[in-house]
Amino acid sequence: MAAVKPSDYTNQVTVTDEVAEFSADVMEEITSHLEKYPPDRSRSALIPLLFLIQRERGYIDNPGVNFLAKFLNLEVTDVWETATFYSMFNMHRVGRHHIQICKTLSCKIMGEPDITDHICGKLGIKPGETTPDGKFTVSLVECLGSCGTAPMMQIGFDYHEDLTLDKVDRILSECE
Repeated sequence: MAAVKPSDYTNQVTVTDEVAEFSADVMEEITSHLEKYPPDRSRSALIPLLFLIQRERGYIDNPGVNFLAKFLNLEVTDVWETATFYSMFNMHRVGRHHIQICKTLSCKIMGEPDITDHICGKLGIKPGETTPDGKFTVSLVECLGSCGTAPMMQIGFDYHEDLTLDKVDRILSECE
């Protein structure tokens, strides 16, 4: 099948028939995850395996999805619907420091627009973009579940809460 032009709906996903290949060590890790679930419940391993694919390939791409669909005996669309539902999975390469800024109501009321403008101005990029050096990517995401400490952002797996412009500057300066 030829590559299909991505649309806004597919979040810039290009569909191909290519299937990713992994080293013996990675395959062993994949199998160890699968062994945690009953044989008739292999689909339950999908989220940890998506994390593994993202770690190995840098993001969730079509060859990785095709691999998981084949490995778990699922339809490709079953894998994509899970991967695209969660903001923790990236559909394109992100910078070394992926800044995810919560944009939902509590954060918005508590100053998210100013935080977003400040970060983007400082880095010279817009939400959804990566700095030319590949160091930072800024994304606006749905609720990160920290409404009581709004505004907040997540960098990698670390939460940064009760943000102020000064606090954001300190956090960014600590990113190597």
